[in-house]
Amino acid sequence: MNAVRLAPPVTDHDHVQGDASAVVTLIEYGDFECPHCGRAYPILKRVKTRLGPRLRFVYRHFPVGESHPHAEHAAEAAESASARGGPGAFWAMHDLLFEHQNALDDASLARYAEQAGVEGEAVLVDLREGRYRERIRESFMGGARSGVNGTPTLFIDGIRYDGPRDEQTLVAALELVAEEAEGGRAPA
Repeated sequence: MNAVRLAPPVTDHDHVQGDASAVVTLIEYGDFECPHCGRAYPILKRVKTRLGPRLRFVYRHFPVGESHPHAEHAAEAAESASARGGPGAFWAMHDLLFEHQNALDDASLARYAEQAGVEGEAVLVDLREGRYRERIRESFMGGARSGVNGTPTLFIDGIRYDGPRDEQTLVAALELVAEEAEGGRAPA
């Protein structure tokens, strides 16, 4: 059986927490309005804390508009915040969107942008103009090429992870990959 692999590799255009030299990379294709992603959010935060500098975390957009009518605008708002305030604003927006999944109307998105340190009205202008719509579409299509058909979908070092999503099991899977990677390194 062949493992499903990540089609577009991680690049400088991705939203990344952690160093590129981390021993293991976890990629999430997510949807800010998806209740499954909302339940995964605090688990992934704890996983990131537990693995610390050994983990690089990448978030990619996969808004499922048919089920989640606010998901695409939420993703666009996160991109706008990132463009206007840098990576810190993106991650602040990411957290706010998952923490307030039941309030993703445009007025709320502007309020979250302000909390993330960027001008809310400017984000609303970007939404009206569709400034980041293509970037979201590219992320979605990259996910589709990688076999993503729902959210959240996780990849560990480029290979789709379909195992249990509880903290203990996910940490164990990441630790196993990290240990294999560390074992394969030549001594300094």
